[in-house]
Amino acid sequence: MKVTVDQDLCISCGLCISTCGEVFHWNADDKAEAIATDVPAELEQDVQEAMDSCPTGAIKHA
Repeated sequence: MKVTVDQDLCISCGLCISTCGEVFHWNADDKAEAIATDVPAELEQDVQEAMDSCPTGAIKHA
């Protein structure tokens, strides 16, 4: 599983980072960004929770 964060939709609320900081982090523009590699299997449930909780739907499967 790979995910991306649509930079045009991200409002920098930080919910994804607080839900799964191993996958999401702040980029230079203070917007959330996902790791570029495959999400480890043990974190997929947390990533799905972050996707489901994102208020703007910015997190998508890559």
